[in-house]
Amino acid sequence: MKPNIPRSQTSGLAILLFLATLASPAQGQGSNRWKVVGPGGGGTTIAPTISPHDSRLVVEHCDMTGGYITHDNGESWRMFNLRGGTSVFAFDPADPQVIYAGNAALWRSSDSGQTWKMLFPNPARNTIEHQLGDHSDYSLTSSDPAYPGGDISSIAVAYGNGQQNGHGSPERLYLSFQQKNQTAVIVSSADGGVSWSRLATLPQRVLLLTPQDDGLIAVSDSAAYRIAPDGSTTELGSIATGFKAVSAARSGASVWIYATGDDGKVYLSEDSGLHWRPVTPAFQQTSGNFEAIATSDRHPEVSYAGFRDLQLGEGKENMFNGIAKTTDGGHTWKIVFRESTQSGANLSGSWIEQRATQNGIAIWFDSPYSLGVAPTNPDVAYATDLFRTYRTLDGGATWQEMNSEQLNGGGWTSRGLDVTTDYGVQFDPFDSRHIFIDYTDIGLFQSGDGGQSWQSTSEGVPEDWRNTTYWLAFDPTQRGLIWGAFSGTHDLPRPKMWRGRGVRSFTGGVAVSTDGGHHWKPSNAGLPEDSITHILLDPSSPAGSRTLYACAFGRGVYKSTDNGQSWTEKNKGIAGDEPFAWRITLAQDGALYLVAARRTEAKDFSPAGAGALYRSTDKAEHWQRIDLPSGVTGPTGLEIDPRNLQRLYLTAWGQEGEDADRNGGVYASDDGGQTWRALVTQSQHVYDLTIDPRHPDTLYITGFDAVAYRSADRGAHWERIQGYDFKWGHRIILDPNDPTQIYITTFGGGVWHGPAAGAATPPEADQTTVPIAVPGQDSIRGPKGPDS
Repeated sequence: MKPNIPRSQTSGLAILLFLATLASPAQGQGSNRWKVVGPGGGGTTIAPTISPHDSRLVVEHCDMTGGYITHDNGESWRMFNLRGGTSVFAFDPADPQVIYAGNAALWRSSDSGQTWKMLFPNPARNTIEHQLGDHSDYSLTSSDPAYPGGDISSIAVAYGNGQQNGHGSPERLYLSFQQKNQTAVIVSSADGGVSWSRLATLPQRVLLLTPQDDGLIAVSDSAAYRIAPDGSTTELGSIATGFKAVSAARSGASVWIYATGDDGKVYLSEDSGLHWRPVTPAFQQTSGNFEAIATSDRHPEVSYAGFRDLQLGEGKENMFNGIAKTTDGGHTWKIVFRESTQSGANLSGSWIEQRATQNGIAIWFDSPYSLGVAPTNPDVAYATDLFRTYRTLDGGATWQEMNSEQLNGGGWTSRGLDVTTDYGVQFDPFDSRHIFIDYTDIGLFQSGDGGQSWQSTSEGVPEDWRNTTYWLAFDPTQRGLIWGAFSGTHDLPRPKMWRGRGVRSFTGGVAVSTDGGHHWKPSNAGLPEDSITHILLDPSSPAGSRTLYACAFGRGVYKSTDNGQSWTEKNKGIAGDEPFAWRITLAQDGALYLVAARRTEAKDFSPAGAGALYRSTDKAEHWQRIDLPSGVTGPTGLEIDPRNLQRLYLTAWGQEGEDADRNGGVYASDDGGQTWRALVTQSQHVYDLTIDPRHPDTLYITGFDAVAYRSADRGAHWERIQGYDFKWGHRIILDPNDPTQIYITTFGGGVWHGPAAGAATPPEADQTTVPIAVPGQDSIRGPKGPDS
């Protein structure tokens, strides 16, 4: 039965009642549990927030939608996912079990982050989830009268004493929602989140909310404000250039606020934002900027400030990124961490520092993206940057990276803090415990022990190709012979990658290894410099003269008949001057299928920007276009039933709409692509489909809609794979070492490994029923899958 939703909100859309996964995926060993495998780290983590009750408890998020929690000082982490990316956290000041998280909604955990429930807007008030655009962006509409829409940029919790557990006075909650026009709407609850009202509107994004007496202090991009209980707003003080980052602490009845400005300097207000004084560290630097800032709530005299390009002498060897610290309210500072092209001398690092200096290449280590200091112990602080989370327990004397752990033998394994994009999990045909992961940003990794530990394995790959490995091809008869598809451009085929520059500027190529991936050399003759997004070997070609096909993104298809030593363009019949060749599939009868990615996902879509599907029956000498299903513009993958070569499965990305994207999902053809019918439409952003070759009726799909599905009857019915809930999935890969297990590669959540049929006891103990706006088509029937 469809919920009663106003027509203005749905635009004729069907509504899928979907049980959104709000609990974290269980991490651990066992065939019925999910874990994330790999070396750990590898992406940007943000906003480490430390519990005021227990400094061992820390939450943070990443720029790829995941949230992370540790209960042991960062020694181990667990990922949790709240439908879309999380932007901010706050701990309840009275109840140590309660944590708040904000994105388009306010979420509350009452069990120290094990499970989460949507608190605001009220899910029962016609609250509808929307998944729009190329990244399936998460947003909500609601009939909850106080809900303003947008994303939460700040949360404040005023002191009560345990209302969440049914005792004492209510907590007062404040939220700032950033709007598309950059204004901020502040809402408040005086009863612990049961009811809400709009309190005030400010002209800029709010960086900080902090309670004071019975009112509220807000710091926006340009000024500080006091907001009274009736919503009246008084502008306090400001700095000349605007605020970049802010952090607050309490000193008696006053609030101290540390800030960095757009001018790269540090400022402090000791009177709740009314007056500001400069407290920029003075190290006799000739240049440099201060960006991240954090103080300790119970120790306002202590603050840590992150700096970038701090010039402390002549030459680049004396330019540093790092962290400075004050213990006297900004009067004096000292540097407690610094790096240049060498990692910090007081840092216990990981594979990241090792890889950064491979091949004698000097890579500049990043400045802190954000900082967090324990509210009750200023010696405990966390820093995050583009690739790492690192921590001090001794006030900055020493730091330890908390993404990865080195095992006996030298390999690395994740602590549970994974922020990597990956395309494939691939297995040595001679040793299935020799595993490769094709990563973005950190290149290629391999494991020789079945995935227990990992090592970077890009030696010899040109530096401007090393960013991304899209795929590998293994020689089936010569052990150790591997060809790789390498690229200096990550995240293809997302259109953001060519919006600001032409695809002809992309770098990359094919490289070959003869020793099992330990060393590589370019194998690129005749192949122009370009991002190579797929490589395919024809196993029927003769050993020593293998036929290979490569997808050059923006240049088309290239073919080699001499083991990859030389390449020839094979674009006859492929439309356009810059074909976005993405993936090639080889049928058992020798036919080739090419998926060409589309150029744009915009609402005002031009047919010229649509993707395409091609077939070749003469080894890529000629290509014939196959019509896509009606309305489909974004093909992403194609698979062929091994028992019936006329049965094709096509996955597709939806075209952006007003309330929901359209014409994405999964389609099937039983006549070689002459006609198509939809199998899945409730997931509009399906990245790829996998056929189980042992049981070809069994299909798997995932994509950017926070879900993975399994079908046991060729796509007639689907069941959700319980326990997997990362927002942005890539593809599902069968585990050759255990037929009950699968791997799921993701766009920013590492590689997941777990039960192919889903967790026997899924972790979604707490669930919130959230309707999801989807196109009005008949395949949408229930909460678990298209036909459940």
